[in-house]
Amino acid sequence: IDLLAEINRVKPVSIELGLQTIHESTARYIRRGYETAVYYDAVKRLKDAGIEVVTHIILGLPGEDHAELMQQANTIATLPLDMIKLHQLQLIRGTRMAREYAEHPEEFHLYTVDEYIDLAIDYIERLPETMVVERFISQSPRSLLIAPDWGMKNYQFVDRLRRCMQERGTWQGRLYTP
Repeated sequence: IDLLAEINRVKPVSIELGLQTIHESTARYIRRGYETAVYYDAVKRLKDAGIEVVTHIILGLPGEDHAELMQQANTIATLPLDMIKLHQLQLIRGTRMAREYAEHPEEFHLYTVDEYIDLAIDYIERLPETMVVERFISQSPRSLLIAPDWGMKNYQFVDRLRRCMQERGTWQGRLYTP
């Protein structure tokens, strides 16, 4: 971190951390490799050093329901993050999770695009307006993707999300409580 802070004085440094989830049981399931407390410590140390922090979150991991995801959003909102990248769960050919899905599809909820838009809106309503949402979805190569295949480009998704937010009369930070 000291070296990053030194470089940051010359050229801006941004560190992306793959949190994916705050829930320890899910983190163990996806084999994240570290406890959430390690992430919290890294964020604090990076921010104390003046370094920009971006976090990746996957919405729709097996076993996480809407209430847990909203709890996660409320927790994320308390962190001194500069940006967040949201990703929908995607099942990729040849992965352990793809095999588990083939064996037990009932354990997975693969959101439709409309369900995911509603979830993403519910999530960002809890985030402070100062936290930049850099991404709402990710796109895996079609040749590797099992599901979900929404057939949308990122900009199309964002346009649709914005329209839904306008229809709901909501905005990022509407439910944020410092």
